[in-house]
Amino acid sequence: MKPLRRALRQYIALRRALGTKLQEPAATLERFLDFLEREKAEFITSELALRWAMQPQGVQRATWARRLGMVRGFASWFSTIDSRSQVPPHRLLPSRRRRNKPHIFSPQEIGRLMTEAGRLVSPTGLRALTYTTLIGLLAATGLRPGEALALDNSDVDLKNGILSIRQSKFGKSRFVPLAQSTRAALVSYAKQRDKLCSSPGSNAFLLSERGQRLQSCAARRTFARISCAVGVRPATGSRRIGRGPRLQDFRHCFATRKLIEWYRAGLDVGRELPKLATYLGHVDVAHTYWYLEAVPELLQLATDRLGAYRLGGPQ
Repeated sequence: MKPLRRALRQYIALRRALGTKLQEPAATLERFLDFLEREKAEFITSELALRWAMQPQGVQRATWARRLGMVRGFASWFSTIDSRSQVPPHRLLPSRRRRNKPHIFSPQEIGRLMTEAGRLVSPTGLRALTYTTLIGLLAATGLRPGEALALDNSDVDLKNGILSIRQSKFGKSRFVPLAQSTRAALVSYAKQRDKLCSSPGSNAFLLSERGQRLQSCAARRTFARISCAVGVRPATGSRRIGRGPRLQDFRHCFATRKLIEWYRAGLDVGRELPKLATYLGHVDVAHTYWYLEAVPELLQLATDRLGAYRLGGPQ
């Protein structure tokens, strides 16, 4: 094994031992080393790191900065082993990340997406089953995509209808109760999954066609292709997935629909909002308030409600 490859294995093992999952960075850094090998480079330079980070076209500058940041972390550690390696300086790719405007899926769009997912072809049929279930689960619960993919069988209490979300974003854990229809759908998935894959190579609840945990990058790409097929996302005409609705948008959809439901029911949304923040796993209720300004209908409902209160309306 070449020194850089060996060092990356050690770096990943060290970071994970300290409690970091490092799933996306690990895969991304492997691709960076592929690039270095094609360039016949034996160590990291700022010029090579910058050139590699800026390879994807048609993406936000923040994507370049994130890729470079992953390299910077590894390079900083590796430079203590190989003094020739350079650490790309901070602010080399300054960028303020713009928060994507969420796409709020209509019930009809969700239905079309699940139908298209059910048409995915694979030798056993498990691929179609898993992606249909993933889309339905995200739409019904508002989980982060990474939380759904990280679920183990032991985290899914199908008898009581409760999901255990362990050490998610910001290190928070929580329990997520399921609606009866969602619980029934997951029970059906588990039974069919076990028939199609009797000896999986993973304890994951959502399995890939090979019986392994479904990976984030594969899930994003497959969902993008499904979205293009049903016209929810513009087709790029190339292998790139382009921009458009994402798996994360099911979470935004869940949150905004819940808020709209509360407003229309005349509830005190300010009082209810902390409950939604807890359910979603937000560390600060301010993160939940973001949905009010991100979705025009919500903002209008909030404005109308405020006006009604000022005029001595609903108490």
